[in-house]
Amino acid sequence: MKDDFSHFPVLLDECIEGLNIRPGGSYLDGTVGGGGHAAEIAKRLNGGYLFCIDKDPDAVRTASARLACYPNAEVMRGDFRNARGLLCGKTKSIDGAILDLGVSSYQLDSPSRGFSYKHDGPLDMRMSQSGVTAAEIINRYSEESLRDIIFSLGEEKYAANIARKILQTRTEKPIETTAELARTVTSALPPQVRRKEKNPARKTFMALRITANDELEALKEGLNDIFGMLADAGRLCVITFHSLEDRIVKQFFVSQTQGCICPKQFPVCVCGNTPKARMINKKPVTASQREISLNKRARSAKLRILEKL
Repeated sequence: MKDDFSHFPVLLDECIEGLNIRPGGSYLDGTVGGGGHAAEIAKRLNGGYLFCIDKDPDAVRTASARLACYPNAEVMRGDFRNARGLLCGKTKSIDGAILDLGVSSYQLDSPSRGFSYKHDGPLDMRMSQSGVTAAEIINRYSEESLRDIIFSLGEEKYAANIARKILQTRTEKPIETTAELARTVTSALPPQVRRKEKNPARKTFMALRITANDELEALKEGLNDIFGMLADAGRLCVITFHSLEDRIVKQFFVSQTQGCICPKQFPVCVCGNTPKARMINKKPVTASQREISLNKRARSAKLRILEKL
C-alpha cells in the first residue's frame, strides 16, 4: 500500500487553460485530492486566493502538505455539495472552480479503502471514511434494492442475477471483503460474459461506490451551489469519468445556457428566460494519446467548461 495520496492530475493543461485564471481572483478546487490541479492554480495567483475542499481525510492531509508553500491556498475537509456553506464568511464569490469527479488512484490502489475488485480488502468504499459502508449495503439491502442500484447506477443488465446471488451468498455468510464480492458477482454472470469481460465485477463495484457516497445527488447539489457563487465571467470546469455523472453535468450546463423556453407555437416570448452562461467547449475535451499512455485513468475522462454571463 502506498503511503502517499498518489494523484495524477487528469487533463491538467486543459483545465488550467479553461479556468482562464486571473492572478488576483478567487478560485475553488472542490475535489482537491493530492493537490495536482490545485498547485498549478495556486502558482498562477498573485493577490488571489485558492480554496480547496475534499471529503477524504487522507486527501486533506496530503494536499495540505503539498500546498503548504502557497500562502494563498487553504485546504478544508468537507463535501463540495456544501461549498457555499464551507466558503461562507471567507468569500462572497469565486472567479472559477474545478471538480475532478470519481475515485482517485490512491483510493483504488489502497486495499484498506475497499474500492477495487483487483485488491482484496474490507468492503468499505467510503470517500469520507464515515457513514454507511458498501458491506452494509450489500448485507442489509433487499434484493429488489440491490437489483435497482446495480442496474441503474452500474448499468449492468445482469443486475437481477447478481442481486439474487448476493442474497443467496449472504444467507450463509456476510460478504465482508472485496474479493468475496467480486467472486459472488462473477459467479452470477453467464459463462460467455465471464470469458468476455476483463473485469466482470466492475459495474457492480461502481454502483456500490456511487451509492455509498451519494455521488449523483452530491453532484447535482454541488453544481447548483458552485455555479451560484461564480462571479460574472467566472468559469466552472468539471471532469467526469462515466456516463451517469457526465449526463448530469451536460444537462446542468445546457439548462444554464438556455434562452427562451416558451412552447414553439408561441408567437412571442413570454417567459423572459435568458441564458445565464455559455459553454466554452461545445463537445467535451478528452485526453490525448500521450496522456493516456502515461495515465490510463485519463481514457474515460471528459472535461466540460462553463462560463457565467
